[in-house]
Amino acid sequence: MNEVKLASDTAMVLSAGLGKRMRPLTATQPKPLVRVAGKSLIDHALDKLDAAGIEKAVVNVHYLADALEGHLKVRRKGPAITVSDERDCLLETGGGMVKAVALLPETFFCLNSDNIWLDGPVDVFHELSLAWDAERMDALLLMVPHPRAMNYRGDGDFHLDPVGRVTRRKRGHVAPFIYSGIQIVSKRLLRDAPEGPFSTNLLWSRAIEEGRLYGISHTGLWFEVGEPSAIRPTEEWLPRA
Repeated sequence: MNEVKLASDTAMVLSAGLGKRMRPLTATQPKPLVRVAGKSLIDHALDKLDAAGIEKAVVNVHYLADALEGHLKVRRKGPAITVSDERDCLLETGGGMVKAVALLPETFFCLNSDNIWLDGPVDVFHELSLAWDAERMDALLLMVPHPRAMNYRGDGDFHLDPVGRVTRRKRGHVAPFIYSGIQIVSKRLLRDAPEGPFSTNLLWSRAIEEGRLYGISHTGLWFEVGEPSAIRPTEEWLPRA
């Protein structure tokens, strides 16, 4: 599997959110700097990128941006980091990608900075790269089946058809897959995007209608770390830094 070429050498790490669900830990620090198993959340994500061979990361900042930028400058050696500054306006996930578009290649990985996961036999970035087809796909989402989603209490997000095309969970129903917060994105997904803040869900909906949103199932474990109560159960699975 190491012979699989990565779909991109660049990832965008979404790090600008307010982290309201993680209060009080985020009263004085941005959520990406909350520590789990002795390591900040964003370092968990950046270490995974570095280990997979992804050379560049674009990190957007908004809430307590100076603290996050300072951490990145002092703590990180790889991957090489460029900051996309959203201090003036929090742009949400879709708007954040659009603002950073000039810093990103035609195809790039995108992940939430608060993601923690354990890889299966192959790291998730090579796993996604193996399934990526730019001719057919605008985005490829890493999905997690419920048994592999630790700390998760929701009803799921998506269904996958036999070839991996994505459809949304219907209201009042349960879907078998949870979005992990990790994806491959083509700039085609961002075309004709609105200005200002908006969710990536808007772009995904169009891609679903066009049959160009795909997903694969994660073969390892994934941890939802949205609230302080999720930290200790997650730490029980992880080695301390």
